[in-house]
Amino acid sequence: MDLARYVVEAVLVEGRSYREVARAHGVSKSWVAKVVGRFREGGYEALAPRSRAPGHIPHRTPAEIEERIVALRGELVSSGFDAGAVTIHFHLTEEGLDHVPSVSTIWRVLKRRGFVTPQPHKRPRSSWVRFEAALPNELWQSDVTHWRLVCGTQVDILNFLDDHSRLIVASEAVSVVRAPDVLRVFTQAAELWGYPASLLTDNGCVYTAWHRGGSNMVEAELLSRGISYHHSRPYHPQTCGKVERFHQTLKGYLAKQPAAQDVGALQDQIDAFVTYYNEVRPHRARGRMTPKSAFEARDKARPQGPEIDLPKGARVRRDRIDSSGRVTLRHRGRLHHIAVGRAHKHTPVIMLVADLDVRILTEEGEVLRHLTLDPTKNYQAIGRADASTMS
Repeated sequence: MDLARYVVEAVLVEGRSYREVARAHGVSKSWVAKVVGRFREGGYEALAPRSRAPGHIPHRTPAEIEERIVALRGELVSSGFDAGAVTIHFHLTEEGLDHVPSVSTIWRVLKRRGFVTPQPHKRPRSSWVRFEAALPNELWQSDVTHWRLVCGTQVDILNFLDDHSRLIVASEAVSVVRAPDVLRVFTQAAELWGYPASLLTDNGCVYTAWHRGGSNMVEAELLSRGISYHHSRPYHPQTCGKVERFHQTLKGYLAKQPAAQDVGALQDQIDAFVTYYNEVRPHRARGRMTPKSAFEARDKARPQGPEIDLPKGARVRRDRIDSSGRVTLRHRGRLHHIAVGRAHKHTPVIMLVADLDVRILTEEGEVLRHLTLDPTKNYQAIGRADASTMS
């Protein structure tokens, strides 16, 4: 028996006074009177604990607005688009409502309705180390992901993304991506948006052949246009994290669409999403601007490096001159040490190797040495011809 019921029966059945019952149970006389009064009005049911929540909250979001938030989220999710509080706020603003709730209010509505599950196990944002290019076209990121057609055939999707604005400058579906495809898509994107100052990719064979001791057409094109080229650390996709994240967003959209019959149908779906992503969807990392607006808001960076013509059949090797003023080069399985000069020690260099013809340049394009490799000698000393060329 709970205390309220016991108090009521002590007063009304046993005939004890309010004061006596209050003293016996350590409660106030007024509380005893209140409980007895509630019993006389509604019986034992009126003694049940009552909620302390207010019956009316004047600043609470109207029910019709809450329903619109939930409905809009359902529409976005069913279409495969982002459906977070920021995106919903953007679309509500576009609808021209008299009162658009704040992003935090929308988030609380979604949480109250069970659409948001807090994840306290995630790392706090304050612990993240972020990098972002200061200007559009200062850095592009590129990567390849995969998708399956309705018949089960896997195709490749090649993406190029501007690091500063998150603008998708190119996204193309190809049966199998090869180096000529990368060069073609890159060139088309650059003619539309401008050539970038640098490009960041992983170490895939379609981008680079440095691990095979050579170079491919993509590297040759970048050298010829003075575009700096960077590779991510092996087995560390976080370096290209922005384009990797776009892969997830794109696949989330494609998963909600009818399965594509062929590469052309898949490309139509990709094009529709890229237009939405670039021109409609507000991007949280860009202060809720669309990527296209962020791209157009600032001056564009341009290639800053020297324009180096790569001899036909030549391979590119990047190295650093050691403390003795030398670099090493392997030719037909034999390692050769090439003298450059102690004055250039620790200098990063680009080596252009076309059979026995070797050019050693700084990253700014200055020729440090041009020689014909003598395959019979392990050490390639600086001769008179070299000295005159270097002077």
